[in-house]
Amino acid sequence: MATAKVLTAEAVKSAKPDPDKRIERPDAALPGLYLVIQPSGVKSWALRYRFAGSPKKLTIGPVLTERSEPAGGELPLGAAMTLVEARSAARTALQAIAEGKDPSQAKKVSKALQAVAGDKDTVKVLGESFIDRYAKPRNRSWAEVERQFKVEINPVFGDLRAKDITKRQVLDLLDGIIDRGSPVTANRVFASLRKFFSWLVDRDVITASPCAGVKMPTAEKSRERTLSDDELRLFWKATGALDYPFGPMFRLLLVTGQRREEVSGMTRKEIALGADAVWTLPGGRVKNGIEHTVPLSTMATEIIEGLPKIGKKGFVFTTTGDTHVTGYSRSKDRLDAKMLEIMRSDAQERGEDQEAVKAIPHWTLHDLRRTVASRLAGLNINLPVIEKLLNHVSGTFAGIVGVYQRHEFKDEKRRAMNAWADYLLALFNDHPATNVVQMKAVTK
Repeated sequence: MATAKVLTAEAVKSAKPDPDKRIERPDAALPGLYLVIQPSGVKSWALRYRFAGSPKKLTIGPVLTERSEPAGGELPLGAAMTLVEARSAARTALQAIAEGKDPSQAKKVSKALQAVAGDKDTVKVLGESFIDRYAKPRNRSWAEVERQFKVEINPVFGDLRAKDITKRQVLDLLDGIIDRGSPVTANRVFASLRKFFSWLVDRDVITASPCAGVKMPTAEKSRERTLSDDELRLFWKATGALDYPFGPMFRLLLVTGQRREEVSGMTRKEIALGADAVWTLPGGRVKNGIEHTVPLSTMATEIIEGLPKIGKKGFVFTTTGDTHVTGYSRSKDRLDAKMLEIMRSDAQERGEDQEAVKAIPHWTLHDLRRTVASRLAGLNINLPVIEKLLNHVSGTFAGIVGVYQRHEFKDEKRRAMNAWADYLLALFNDHPATNVVQMKAVTK
């Protein structure tokens, strides 16, 4: 257990998660009160106490880093609270304990009464219906929406009735995500919430959306980041040090250039190995809804053939056998840490100060896809071939061209994939590529 220190608003705001475990930080100003930080970064308040000789825990509510306007009275358990408000709620609970009342039992009774009054109208229950009835039939990324509800939305709003959610609460939720350093996640969560509440309005569950008038939390800039050759070498070395499933999955992202959700959800029935190995993604698994084929280079098939077979559902990247892997942000953090470790080790071997290497330049998994496109262009692969290979629906094949241009570039895509694999092998083995010149002649 961590040594107790007096918590401050700034300490609560800046507290970082551990990707591998939950953290509980005691507040020396009020013994028994804890700041709980989940591996996902979600923060909440909890009170640990003893009642009738047994240790117990009371979840007070999600963390709110600051409140622009006074709450106007004591907040109920389950509401988002600032440090000051959490201390007040904890004191109230401790007073109840002193009077011989168990606050956790009182909370259970409150939840039971709420269930009788209309549990079906809570955000958690309605969110499940939204995912089943709206997101799954219309959104190929519905699994990400489901994850947002489980990790970001339900811990704060899950037990509250949808009609009771206010604009202020929506803003508080988004501010909390931004405060922990995840502005893009805040944008994605807001987009899901806005669609969710609009859906509830359409179904006459609520009369107005609390997202009305709320703007996108942060401005996003179009990224142009690609990884340099040195960064690709570092990436490859670091992924080799990561265990299954994420080490090989990250490598396949680079080798194939396909989207994260497409690679992570790969199944063995989509793959045909052999002399002309190919990966066929059904329309329901790709962004434009059209079946997409990806020729697999020897480099790609060697990665796939070296993977364990887990479960009967055929997922290539899985730990349970029932679902494909998720938790990309935590695994990306581990990859970044491994890359930093290698950079420092290399600096030490060169006789340089390894402590001078503070961090690796920021990059995202999607930057791998952009890097593949950029390098293929550098290998003189024609743009139509690159767009077909990466399954882009804009650019060359947009509009009327996309209607009449049905050529699939099967042979061209395979030559491009082989050229890319040759480039990578040459890069990682520090010798010139053998077929780059040949590819230039073939694809012009």
